[in-house]
Amino acid sequence: MKARTMAIVLALMIPALPAYNAGVPASPAGGGQGAGRGAAAPSPYPVTQGRESRFEKIAEGVYYGTGSSGGNSPVIVGDREALIVDTKTTPAAARVFLDDLKLVTNDKPVRHAVNSHYHYDHADGNQVFRATGIDVIGHEFIKFAIDNYDILHREPFMTSQVVNGTRRIDTARKNLAEEKDPQKKPALEAVLAAALKNWDNVQEITPTAPNVTYKDRKVIDLGGREVQLLFLGRGHTNGDTVVYLPKEKIVCTGDLMELGPAYMGDGQFDEWIATLESLKKMDFETVLPGHGTPFKDGKQRITAFQGYLRDVVKQTDQFRKRGILAPEAAQKVDLSAYKDMFPNTARPGAELRGIRHIYEWLYDQEHKK
Repeated sequence: MKARTMAIVLALMIPALPAYNAGVPASPAGGGQGAGRGAAAPSPYPVTQGRESRFEKIAEGVYYGTGSSGGNSPVIVGDREALIVDTKTTPAAARVFLDDLKLVTNDKPVRHAVNSHYHYDHADGNQVFRATGIDVIGHEFIKFAIDNYDILHREPFMTSQVVNGTRRIDTARKNLAEEKDPQKKPALEAVLAAALKNWDNVQEITPTAPNVTYKDRKVIDLGGREVQLLFLGRGHTNGDTVVYLPKEKIVCTGDLMELGPAYMGDGQFDEWIATLESLKKMDFETVLPGHGTPFKDGKQRITAFQGYLRDVVKQTDQFRKRGILAPEAAQKVDLSAYKDMFPNTARPGAELRGIRHIYEWLYDQEHKK
């Protein structure tokens, strides 16, 4: 099993990592950023609960879908058809989500699935949507990345899905083998079965690029409801899409702007800050992020995250110039100045993959021709 062999090699190289997303608890099922948040917190919005998915009604015909693994998926229903944002972590999760969607689409067909970016927890269900005849739409960079990056053998997939997935299996097997109390074994067997099922689900993934792309802006009419797809600039990745509902003043930001600090392993840091400035100038009241919960303090939260990005780059650069390597810098970086907005920054430390990428990014900036 090629992926498992690679996981063993990486597990020897990579220490145990904190959650993929600094602002959201880690997933017990080992999904991506904020996937599988466990028991859902009470919502201020009306909630429809599916088999695995929860839909919070943000406005008439607009829902915030959580659960069934992966990034959170806004659902937008028009008079004629429906659109969803992001397609989940695996084909299995996508199938469950599509089935649960029937609870809120009111018999309107789902015609469009938008990838906010190419990371696994937002796009690895694409193959299921395409197989059912749904158009998968994304920025032209997303198609390039999925077609060319070998995304199942690079970050963030390798650590979050392969390394952590095999580690969960090995840990579950060890715990079961060492348990002497027969009454405790059934629970441990269930944990192992869940880890093996998650691994099987990951093996089913066939990277599938969007079949519809756009460059700067695309407008979709769902029947009485306009949806704007906007590329405001590079940031979390080189091809982030913001989904905007101008009438409802709702913006779906993917991982360009989450409830908490986002994964930084593909970030373009100076451009990210500028792109967030463009986002901040838009006329919106409610943000539906790729991870976390909906929020209405968007302008203040964006400003705080811009400061976070400036500080993490500045501090990392200082460590780098002192000859400190990325793993040590990741432990030392102090972003507690943002703890009021992002509580998980109260203690020193940042996600290692992001700090490593900042080292690479700073080197590239210094050697630009």
